Amino acid sequence: MMNVETIKKDNALISVLKKSNMTAIGAVLILMIILASVFSPYFLDIYNLQSLIRDLAFIGMIGIGQSLLLLTGELDLSVGKIASLCGIISGMMMMHWGWNPYAALVGALILGLILGCINGLIITKLRLNAMVATIGMQGVYGGINLVMTKGKAITGIPESVHIFGKGNVGPIPFPFIFTLIVLVLVLFLVKKTKTGRYIYAIGNNKEAAKVLGIQVDKIRVMIYSIVGLISALAGILYVARLGSAQSSIGENWPMNSIASSVIGGVALTGGIGNPAGALIGAAIISIIQNMIVLFGVNVYWQSAVSGFVVVIAISFSSLSVIIRERKQKKIKISKVERN
Repeated sequence: MMNVETIKKDNALISVLKKSNMTAIGAVLILMIILASVFSPYFLDIYNLQSLIRDLAFIGMIGIGQSLLLLTGELDLSVGKIASLCGIISGMMMMHWGWNPYAALVGALILGLILGCINGLIITKLRLNAMVATIGMQGVYGGINLVMTKGKAITGIPESVHIFGKGNVGPIPFPFIFTLIVLVLVLFLVKKTKTGRYIYAIGNNKEAAKVLGIQVDKIRVMIYSIVGLISALAGILYVARLGSAQSSIGENWPMNSIASSVIGGVALTGGIGNPAGALIGAAIISIIQNMIVLFGVNVYWQSAVSGFVVVIAISFSSLSVIIRERKQKKIKISKVERN
């Protein structure tokens, strides 16, 4: 039976692995920046850097949300469609229904919260697999998008909204500021609150968490709701960036958000990782995509490269899980032999 000493050793091992993962990921990011600077004279151009940071802000924001779910051992493949639906609803509120722009933005955020909550309730109450349920809801939200817009973009978004997508604070794009705010709030949740400890406990062992009295389903629904809210914020900011609401917004976000989280050290099996790693992972993906553009490679290769990165990242994640399990097993065997 596992005792206190063994648990402490396991936690210490996991802590060391987390720190070593973050160090390695940070080193990879720095190496990529150096290589990109060497091979492209345009990489450090201020306009290119602002464009890169603006792009990574959206992947990073969705990745931070997705990392919360991955920490519980689940995921949401409908984040892109939630983002586009909330963006379209905000556009219709402003342009077709006569809403004040700021009231429309708040309304779209509330809608994102509700859609995320619906995902969570379907998964927890109907006992559905998260991947299957969110693929289904992705189709539902995408279908509503097309019914409402008939495939046409909603144009004429007010200039007062554009600043949130196109504007800067000094040299830093506004969307990246929002991403940093989201990161700080999510880090506070997972590091400084009891709910954060429960999230890791659920990801490590859902059944054990239930035995300990943790309201597992309630927390899962809450996390899905938060992810819906974050997705809505990303969708609204993207509408502000484009100046129009389109049903195609967020098409690659599910894959990129999972890739950025896994690259950032969040385990697909749950319980291990740091949402900050998702932002670093997003930066790595964005630099790869930026280099594709700078080297004049067909932009359609971005999807192929992103998919390849996902496969590589998941392979490394699986390998790290195997190594960790072997180390934990050795510690337990050593403890038994000493007794």
